[in-house]
Formats: sequence, structure tokens, C-alpha cells
Amino acid sequence: MSLFDLAHLEQRLEDIEQETRIDGFWENHETAQKLLKEKKTLENKVVAFRNLETALEEVEILIDMAQEEEDASMIEEIKEVFQQFKTNMETLRIQTLLSGEYDRNNAIISIHAGTGGVDAMDWAEMLLRMYTRWSDKKGYKCRMLDLQDDTEAGIKSATLIIEGENAYGYLKAERGVHRLVRISPFNAQGKRQTSFASLEVVPEIDDDINIEIDAEDLRIDTYRSSGAGGQHVNKTDSAIRITHLPTNIVVTCQNERSQHQNKDMAMKILKSKLVKLAEQEHKNNLKELKGDFSQNTWGSQIRSYVFQPYTLVKDHRTNAEIGNVQAVMDGDIDYFINEKLKCKD
Repeated sequence: MSLFDLAHLEQRLEDIEQETRIDGFWENHETAQKLLKEKKTLENKVVAFRNLETALEEVEILIDMAQEEEDASMIEEIKEVFQQFKTNMETLRIQTLLSGEYDRNNAIISIHAGTGGVDAMDWAEMLLRMYTRWSDKKGYKCRMLDLQDDTEAGIKSATLIIEGENAYGYLKAERGVHRLVRISPFNAQGKRQTSFASLEVVPEIDDDINIEIDAEDLRIDTYRSSGAGGQHVNKTDSAIRITHLPTNIVVTCQNERSQHQNKDMAMKILKSKLVKLAEQEHKNNLKELKGDFSQNTWGSQIRSYVFQPYTLVKDHRTNAEIGNVQAVMDGDIDYFINEKLKCKD
């Protein structure tokens, strides 16, 4: 269904409205919430489309008035209104590209420091901040699931869930290796340092999707939490590490309040990774997944962030680039995300 198929959207809204009036609808809380979430999404699309129609009509009216009154002073106002129309139109157009099976889902992202020592761990923490800032700008909610920090600086790894409509659709193309070039603050000689960190992105899989994982394929370890979380996590062996032996995928969770909650969340992350991997490998059965996929995120670098001797952020897949590196590090990455979505195969 096209986002611009207004008649279809409005018909679906009417169907949902009818469903909510059926006796017993509210008894199944989970189903009701999903349907209400879909209803809100559709309503937002219809409103956005109607607003575009109104804005275009406003432009046409202003043009007619300027012509009738031969008033050249209205040109700037017309340009301003039309530019806003184009901006909103582009936003809606980008949303039409989010048509993948899991694009509407929340996103689970994992950041791993790579080659570069302390600089790489500092770089991983900078990326964590960048994606957190981006999430805030989008109005999404971020929740840290696991954080392995370093004694000297930065982080070894972090896993967080970003909750919001289309979070996975926007972030899925951010998966890959990110390269930093700068004068190292950890090098007394002030030499230029190149560091790497990788980002893994998978969709949060809904609980109603049935995924069978053989218990014999899992190794589950408990350990004492070391990251943020207060006294509770530091006094108990509540952190969980799950290894899927056939693929060597390892997931950890330590920021929930109990070992049981950490295990449930770790299993959710594992299922999400296995489903995404099966999709990438074109496997219909999870049991067909074999081999070492522990370094699956390490592929060709997707983007470079240069701080010295000049400032530039360049995406190597689309050639999109921005000179204001600080704005990018503050979360302004929509330009790169949108350009990659436009290159959709």
C-alpha cells in the first residue's frame, strides 16, 4: 500500500474504528494496543497529507493574489511558504521508502570499539552520544541494555534499544564500520590517529513472532554487572551473557533490574539478531545458520569523520558529505540517512 493512497488509508482507519467497537475488544490488551498504535500511525499519515494539500492551496492563492494585485512584495512570502511545502513534502516522501518488513519496529543497536586502542574506545563513546542525540531530536526513547566501559577512557561496547515508529527503518543503513581521523588527545606527541568502531543494527522482534531456538544451542553465563546501574547491579551476579553456539553470536544484558529480566531481554536481542541473519543469508530455518558470525558487523567502512587537518563527514556509499562535523556529532545525521534511503535498491 502506498503512503499516498489516501482512500486506502482512510478505509483502513474506518475498519479499525469498527473493530474497536466490537464487544470484548478491550479484553485483549496487547491486541488492542497494537491496533491503536496502527491507528495513530495512519492518522498521522492522513494529517500530513492533508496539511500538504492545504499548504499547496495556500501557495496557489498567494500566487493568484500577487498576480491580481501586481504586488512584487509578495514574492518573498510565496518563496518562504513554498520552501516549507517542499520540506514537508520531502519528509513525507522519505517515509514512503520505509516499506521493509521491520522498518516500523524499534531498533536495537550495538556499538563496538575496533582498531585504535584507547582512541577507538573513545570513538565508540562519541558514536553512542551521536546516536543518543539523534534519537532525542526524533522524539525517540533510548534505553541502555548493556554498557562495557573502559578504565582509561571511552567504552568497549554498548547495546541500547531505540523506541519509536520507524526507528529501525531509519537506522538500518547505519550498520557498518565508522572511521575517525583526528589529532589524538591520548597521544603526547599530538599525532594524527585513525580509529574504527562498528555499529550493528537489528529490529526489535515482536513477542508474538514465534522463534524456536534449541536450548542445547545456547550457553548462558551469569556475571557481576560492571556498567552503570547503581548499587543493585554491582552487588549481584545479575548480568547475563548468552552465546548461540552454531553462529557464535554473543549477546549481553546487565542494565535491567534482575537476572530474570536481563535474561529475557538478552533472549529478545538474540532472536532479533538470528531473524535478521536468517533474512540476510536467505534461510527459512534458523537451524540452517552455521559458522562464526561473531564479527558480522565488520565489513567495509561506510562513513569517515575527519576532524583534522580539515573537517568533513563523508558517506562512502552515497558520496554525501557535510563539512560541519560538530553538528553531525551532535546528532544531525538525517541527511546521510535520507540519502541512503533514496538509493534504495
